Amino acid sequence: MAVHLPMSQPSPGLCSKPPHQQRGSASTAAAAVAAVTAPPSTFAPQTTRLSAPSIAVNVRHTKPVTPVVGVLPERAAKKKSDETLANMWREIQGGRDWAGLVEPLHPLLRAEIVRYGELVAATYKAFDLDAGSKRYLNCKYGKTRMLEAVGMAGTGYAVTRYIYAAPDIALPGAAGPCPSRWIGYVAVASDDAARRLGRRDIVVSFRGTVTGSEWVANMMSSLEPARFDPADARPDVKVESGFLSVYTSDDATCRFTCGSCRNQLLSEVTRLINKYKHEEISITLAGHSMGSSLALLLGYDLAELGLNRDGNGNTVPTTVYSFAGPRVGNTGFKNRCDELGVKVLRVVNVNDPITKLPGIFLNENSRVLGGRLELPWSCACYTHVGVELALDFFKARDPACVHDLEAYLGLLKYPKIAKVKKDGEDLISKAKKFVLQQNFDTWRWQMAAIQVGELVQAMGM
Repeated sequence: MAVHLPMSQPSPGLCSKPPHQQRGSASTAAAAVAAVTAPPSTFAPQTTRLSAPSIAVNVRHTKPVTPVVGVLPERAAKKKSDETLANMWREIQGGRDWAGLVEPLHPLLRAEIVRYGELVAATYKAFDLDAGSKRYLNCKYGKTRMLEAVGMAGTGYAVTRYIYAAPDIALPGAAGPCPSRWIGYVAVASDDAARRLGRRDIVVSFRGTVTGSEWVANMMSSLEPARFDPADARPDVKVESGFLSVYTSDDATCRFTCGSCRNQLLSEVTRLINKYKHEEISITLAGHSMGSSLALLLGYDLAELGLNRDGNGNTVPTTVYSFAGPRVGNTGFKNRCDELGVKVLRVVNVNDPITKLPGIFLNENSRVLGGRLELPWSCACYTHVGVELALDFFKARDPACVHDLEAYLGLLKYPKIAKVKKDGEDLISKAKKFVLQQNFDTWRWQMAAIQVGELVQAMGM
């Protein structure tokens, strides 16, 4: 079901177990963290679209809201005044699958999407791309000053840990697998920010694809069982093998940390949950492109292991803000995320090809015939997870623009495209320059390789 809310047009040349059965004891959680060194083992979207440039929303099995008739003006005014983030944070974090907040987009939700998007953008601003630097392909700054150094000193978060990852992939000509690179960070809200937010928010922020090995991982479109819970392998829950490799591979030579991306994350998030276990807590995972895939894998992992529990054994709300994210897993993965209550808000540009991958041929639209008959290859179909907020800007002729995080945030901040053009011009031009330097003829063969990989997978080869 698509609902179109027109806005101004862009300039043509502008570039397991249900939650009640989950394990919640501290001893079980500790055992689960200790077991993650073992090899690792969503909501059917319905779309609401705002036209170009516009915002659209996939509403996931939500109950219709009964209209309230005859509300007195003073009661309506009081209701409006009660709409603060501290009062509404559970709804803003997807507690009711964002029902009533996306059509139209609620200003508090819009502000939160932008805020988490900017926390993701910080990973790009802090990433060292100077080949002559000692910190090349790592973070340019120390944890205590990173957010301040990228112009985000007032966010109210303190970075507690940097996260490193690398897929277990050897590039042509390389002596071995690629070393770990800085992929993001974990942060926690300060006391002042916690009062404003209404809870102690734990944030994990991931950047997208940059290195060659990450591009190769993105093209590994075969499905593989996640097997995150050693006690319950769930072979029907499958995820893209390249994303899984980035999440679970260990680089013993990394000079900044040890252990896989997964072990680093589970260790730090559970440490913070235990530290603030007697407070109201939320877990927010945000990422762009490949980073959104890692965010979703982490959200599923925490929930599957039962680690997202507070001191009273209550489930800690776990929300993924996905920006320009590809599909991550199959229908079994989607269904399990749904059962576990992992909330996902996908911010998507409808002209962005990355959001249609993997699963060009095998996706949620090709698993059933006539809306009822399951086809033989349905278990191999990729399926998006969560509620979709669909933007519509720029055309696919320029991959840099349609996939650029700053362009996403620019449209959310300034719905009128003229402001996006003015404020985002420098960032977009930089993105275009970077793409040209990368010789984007490779874009075509990357797309072709992904499609061939899916055909091989479908044929069972």
